[in-house]
Amino acid sequence: MSQLTHLNAQGEANMVDVSAKAVTAREARAEGFIAMQADTLKLVLEGGHKKGDVLSVARIAGIQAAKRTWDLIPLCHPLMLSKVQVDFVPDETAGGIHIQSLCKLSGQTGVEMEALTAVSVAALTLFDMCKAVDPGMVISGIRVMEKQGGKTGHWQAEGVS
Repeated sequence: MSQLTHLNAQGEANMVDVSAKAVTAREARAEGFIAMQADTLKLVLEGGHKKGDVLSVARIAGIQAAKRTWDLIPLCHPLMLSKVQVDFVPDETAGGIHIQSLCKLSGQTGVEMEALTAVSVAALTLFDMCKAVDPGMVISGIRVMEKQGGKTGHWQAEGVS
């Protein structure tokens, strides 16, 4: 198993030095799910929520969060993202909304944390906007689905196509 990169020789937290790493095209995809009551899902999908277009607000929140990941996660590098995409796939059978993100850049470090942050904050925004009608919503399954670029190349989670 590899050593934890965010600890120095004394076991103290430190920001990884990426200055010697090559600039390469990098991307990461993440996903999550928010389960909700059927009536809540219908309200969101039909645009009947009195707070407005819930999915548009959550999409913008996810994009903004990805851009500010370095400000939220202490040892993350500030990155010049070239693309952030947040998508929602309603699932009436499972009773909720699948959230997916894609983050891209050309840089010296990966964008997995940005993709995860986009999904997490989009899910939290959906929860915030709908909690008055459905306080029992559950956010789950937040994970990296795939990453590409850098010296480790391509990685994909099991079961992802």
